[in-house]
Amino acid sequence: MLSVDPGLAAPPYEQLKAQIAAARASGEYPAGHRLAPVRQLAAELGLAPNTVARAYRELEADGVIQTRGRAGSFVTGTDEGRVRAADAAARGYLDQALGLGLSLREALGAVARAAEQRSASGAG
Repeated sequence: MLSVDPGLAAPPYEQLKAQIAAARASGEYPAGHRLAPVRQLAAELGLAPNTVARAYRELEADGVIQTRGRAGSFVTGTDEGRVRAADAAARGYLDQALGLGLSLREALGAVARAAEQRSASGAG
């Protein structure tokens, strides 16, 4: 739960930024977590909507959140989280490929072919 302490030297928008960034880093707010709309959070915390909007804008500039227009603001994934997800996907693929009777070399060859096809299609 986000909160603002008026007794702190840090302005309210900085307190919000720090709390949201910390919740992302700890996993409390995982990638894709939808943040409360600006007006709703402002009302809950007794702040001006511009204060919350400033925190969200600065978090977006820092890459901590992503705003998708009327759909809302969402927490982005961390580098560590993306690496963990990629490792899990690789283990899953390897288990499946080996289960199909492919050798490690054949499984890696399939990944290389998929990457070449993707590159040739201009998708990345």
